[in-house]
Amino acid sequence: MAELRAAAAGPGPVAAAVAAAALPGPMALPAAPGAVPALPSPAAGSGAGPSPGAGAAAAAAGGGGSGSGGAGSGSAREGWLFKWTNYIKGYQRRWFVLSNGLLSYYRSKAEMRHTCRGTINLATANITVEDSCNFIISNGGAQTYHLKASSEVERQRWVTALELAKAKAVKMLEESDDSGDESVSQTDKTELQNTLRTLSSKVEDLSTCNDLIAKHGTALQRSLSELETLRLPAESTEKIKQVNERATLFRITSNAMINACRDFLMLAQTHSKKWQKSLQHERDQRIRLEETLEQLAKQHNHLERAFRGATVLPASSPGTGGSAKDPCCPAKGDLSDEDDDNEFFDAPEIITMPESMGHKRTGSNISGTSSDISLDEQYKHQVEDTKKEKRTRIPYKPNYSLNLWSIMKNCIGKELSKIPMPVNFNEPLSMLQRLTEDLEYHELLDRAAKCESSLEQLCYVAAFTVSSYSTTVFRTSKPFNPLLGETFELDRLEENGYRSLCEQVSHHPPAAAHHADSKHGWTLRQEIKITSKFRGKYLSIMPLGTIHCVFHSSGNHYTWKKVTTTVHNIIVGKLWIDQSGEIEIVNHKTGDKCNLKFVPYSYFSRDVARKVTGEVTDLTGKVHFVLLGTWDEKMDCYKVMLGPGDNGVEGRQRAHEAEDSRVLLWKRNPLPKYAENMYYFSELALTLNAPESGTAPTDSRRRPDQRLMENGRWDEANAEKQRLEEKQRLSRKRREAEAARATEDGTPYDPYKPLWFERKKDPVTQELAHVYKGGYWESKEKQDWTLCPDIF
Repeated sequence: MAELRAAAAGPGPVAAAVAAAALPGPMALPAAPGAVPALPSPAAGSGAGPSPGAGAAAAAAGGGGSGSGGAGSGSAREGWLFKWTNYIKGYQRRWFVLSNGLLSYYRSKAEMRHTCRGTINLATANITVEDSCNFIISNGGAQTYHLKASSEVERQRWVTALELAKAKAVKMLEESDDSGDESVSQTDKTELQNTLRTLSSKVEDLSTCNDLIAKHGTALQRSLSELETLRLPAESTEKIKQVNERATLFRITSNAMINACRDFLMLAQTHSKKWQKSLQHERDQRIRLEETLEQLAKQHNHLERAFRGATVLPASSPGTGGSAKDPCCPAKGDLSDEDDDNEFFDAPEIITMPESMGHKRTGSNISGTSSDISLDEQYKHQVEDTKKEKRTRIPYKPNYSLNLWSIMKNCIGKELSKIPMPVNFNEPLSMLQRLTEDLEYHELLDRAAKCESSLEQLCYVAAFTVSSYSTTVFRTSKPFNPLLGETFELDRLEENGYRSLCEQVSHHPPAAAHHADSKHGWTLRQEIKITSKFRGKYLSIMPLGTIHCVFHSSGNHYTWKKVTTTVHNIIVGKLWIDQSGEIEIVNHKTGDKCNLKFVPYSYFSRDVARKVTGEVTDLTGKVHFVLLGTWDEKMDCYKVMLGPGDNGVEGRQRAHEAEDSRVLLWKRNPLPKYAENMYYFSELALTLNAPESGTAPTDSRRRPDQRLMENGRWDEANAEKQRLEEKQRLSRKRREAEAARATEDGTPYDPYKPLWFERKKDPVTQELAHVYKGGYWESKEKQDWTLCPDIF
């Protein structure tokens, strides 16, 4: 890209003067095999004669660009030319290939097999000769190549070949404009002819109808004229005249309609070839774009692998002294800096792991458990290990590579939940467990329950709302889509005073219901429907649904909704996540409100990244607190003190300046050690999938594909995931067939109903939502799971 920008800018006369003043003496090429002459910049003017070392340059370049393509090359001409890059590096030698009206260049002849550095279409290009060796190729500003041959004779050969190729390309372009049939497939031609034939038939039918209308209209007018000659009352005669006029208008209108239809058919026949050609052009453009993006994705993947391999390679042995060349990386002196950003190479995939982790990887088995042991036995074994203390680590994420574009290119515009994705893009948690992670900073609600002021309480609720996004900053992997009827419980009653239950209540659209109770005096419930769209460059995730938080002692009832999450650089580049939008938290008892604004990231903004601002107001709209922070780090609160004559804006500004009034509401906990190797899980997230005894058979911890993935057995996890999805698909078809049969027979049919939640109209928001109906914890105490479906 740097080279293209430099080439597009072109070395103008002013820049040449600056360069001449800044760089003493002529620019010299870097050392190359053989004697390569010093080459002046292209701005040196046409007065400079051929370089005295032109013959040496030709010899050094292996013929100096001579060679018009071998018999089997298929190109009109190919050879070495010197291409202007910038004033630091000057001219660099490149291998140019002229073929099919396109001029492409490469760093070396061997590079033709995998990487093209640039291509210019000669059909729209201008070729200008500067002096005896220099010439310029430009297509109107987008691309400009300043080139230099090793001699005047060599330059003339290239210019002649380029002019001939341009003339041929222009002629081919004109011929394709005159008749676009060459690019139209036989199937498209047949389809187009059938469509035109149908249109022509319909116009004929309309013409027949028009003739009948004209015939009957004429008879109607004749009859009306005869009625006018009869002796009738004046009123009747007037009405007959009106009917006659309307009949005439009707016939004129029908004639106009038929003429319009004929014009349309003629227009369709005239422009059909142009339309078909345009359609074919768009198809070709899309195919080329897909191929380009796929190539970019592959190159980016290779670069990432190379970087990871380079960063984890073991230190060189004492005997080498660090001077041995890495077989994966070329020597520095062998590369030109102009294309460093575009240099891609493979590196061995090396996975390093501290010995203390205790997880050895061999083949596809990356857990400490033998693959010969069944999943049930593994689960029981792990339950025994996790009964006493919460786990602090999971098996490291394997370094498996996969071409994302090969999967995602057919998914643009679709909803993410309907795209069959391999576990390679997942993390070993389900969406129900991710939803439970909202409770990571439950102590904020504990503190809010103790507040006597509802406005102060609202500040802590707002901080809790922001804290739920802190776990997403590095979490670019996708959670597992829960199966219908899947549940997840988190019993922290003894340690933290709360317990939580989630259930997947709908599959399409996917919806999960969540209920959490705390002995510290609060209840949190929500039903979240996840809608997502893949837009090519980014992925938008829009959670729909209302979150309720009720404090038992005060009766304060708060509601709010979530903001949009966007995952950027889906195809090329490093994935990163942003949150954007506004949240309004309402206290339905007092009328207090808090408006939070999640500022979207902007490259040109001077604001702090991931910034969140907010204001807490009472029923009258008066601002009492100002909130400021970031959704990934912390939230502060400032009390607004309005002096005499102050307006709201001055009071808010003074609140920011009054450091003594600042209260730290929330600060993110540090990530565990080696979190980057464990999907960037927080301390709570590491414990969520740990096996626990006594949970329901539908609990996410018992999901086999998720357990296999966590243990590093991804191939088996993908196969198990397909089995579970097929099983769920068959269950859905069975329910649909039963519903259709019941409709035919006229018998009542009960649609699917969640086991632990029921759908009710919320008295506060007037929305239909799934609310916990009770019974789960009682069933767990009795270990009575007879009502649970077999989903795994």
